[in-house]
Amino acid sequence: MAAKICTLDFCYENSLVKIIANRNCPEIKLAGLTVGPFDEGNEYEIYFWVAKELATSGMVHFREDDVLDATKLFKVQWKEGVQIPGQISELPGDFYPKLRRFIADLKDQATKQSEKYQEYDRAKQLARDIVNSRLKKIVAISAAPAQSDQVLKKFTSEERLVYEQLVKIISEWKTKILENAGEK
Repeated sequence: MAAKICTLDFCYENSLVKIIANRNCPEIKLAGLTVGPFDEGNEYEIYFWVAKELATSGMVHFREDDVLDATKLFKVQWKEGVQIPGQISELPGDFYPKLRRFIADLKDQATKQSEKYQEYDRAKQLARDIVNSRLKKIVAISAAPAQSDQVLKKFTSEERLVYEQLVKIISEWKTKILENAGEK
């Protein structure tokens, strides 16, 4: 399971994201890859790992609506909480990779600035609430009869991994239990 999540994370690192140039910049040639030139204020699409490096250097920034922050995290947690039992809301496919990076960035900031620790702690708690709420729903859905694509499309790739494993385990368990009862 961990290897599959690492693979999904690798795919995210190599996915295309939209960035906005903070300043004019000439073309940059990397080993087998060329990025730019960039004109200040214009939007471009580049690989996440490149965008992260360019953002760290101050050359670009991520689009506001593509960045996970505490407010967006709270909205996800609230939306999960108001769902009727058995219902799961749809998350963006890249929610968990963004969540891991958001929490890691806050942790890094908290080690450098103690006033950031409370923000980091709050974000970690929101993340835990979201994961626990969704996991409970995935377990319930896994134990139910086969689900429609409508329900399954609301799962992220990471959640689908858990769901598929649970369906397999539950199905095998039910078969073994019913075999002992003389049924199949």
